[in-house]
Amino acid sequence: MKYISPNWLPGGHLQTIVPALFMRKPSLQFRRQRWTTPDNDFIDLDFIDGEAGKPMLVLFHGLEGSSDSHYARATMAAIKERGWHGVVPHFRGCSGTANQAPRFYHSGDSQEINWILRRLHQEFKAQHPQAKFYAAGVSLGGNALLRWLGESQQSAGIVDAACAVSAPLDLTNSGATLSRGFNWVYTQKFLQTLKPKCLAKLEQFPGLFDKATMLRAKNLFEFDNVVTAPLHGYRDVHDYWHRASARLVLNDICVPTLVLNAKNDPFLPERFLPQNAAAAVQLEFPEHGGHVGFAQSPFPGTLTWLPQRLLTHFDQHG
Repeated sequence: MKYISPNWLPGGHLQTIVPALFMRKPSLQFRRQRWTTPDNDFIDLDFIDGEAGKPMLVLFHGLEGSSDSHYARATMAAIKERGWHGVVPHFRGCSGTANQAPRFYHSGDSQEINWILRRLHQEFKAQHPQAKFYAAGVSLGGNALLRWLGESQQSAGIVDAACAVSAPLDLTNSGATLSRGFNWVYTQKFLQTLKPKCLAKLEQFPGLFDKATMLRAKNLFEFDNVVTAPLHGYRDVHDYWHRASARLVLNDICVPTLVLNAKNDPFLPERFLPQNAAAAVQLEFPEHGGHVGFAQSPFPGTLTWLPQRLLTHFDQHG
């Protein structure tokens, strides 16, 4: 199922920005649940209820994403058409309500992925014991999902198949790339929401990190060094970006997994894409698509290719 970009949408930047900001997102009605976390915080999950015996797809969103992100809406709409069950778990602080613990979420958050997937699997299988259970992650969520798959190895077998889309597999080089040139636009977009969340977090927990240094952060390197890394047990940003990178565990994955990254993704250029992985992992690197773009059809385009590619992968392992 080869991806071919439309002629009217050239280049990785346009292929990233136009789908995210300008294409119409499908209308969906989610059913929201709030779960208490093992550390007495909470997360919100948005469900699509399917038909008895049909598969479930768990979709982990990207940095500052949610169930309203273009890729989440498109994917959940596609599975709803099939009668599948779906759920978008929100990383902490991404559902529209500030979380209660000092921590946020991060690219190597395999522990969070673990308890979410195991609880979802247990509850889903109690009602649909013969149905398939799939997982996908986009961007940051894709990297975190791959970390869990690699670290868990055989015990990740609760998932029948998995997909990671536009994951920043090499966080060091991805972070450096996002600090240069036009990519400054993406960084500022992230910081516009991350910094207010941090100010609110300091009201909850005064002195949790240095306020002035956080506010001065001009890129993700500086932000992750003062906030993300120390809050989540890493020595500094170098330690975080190295240890959380999914490329380190691609050879340890046992679950049938599709790793889909466009070669012109502005967040992780072609030269940093891995060349080897475990036999269970399919590396698929189309020439075009941008970062979680993969638009299709004549202007103004549709968001249908990516969900169909994921579903094709799951069908092959159903």
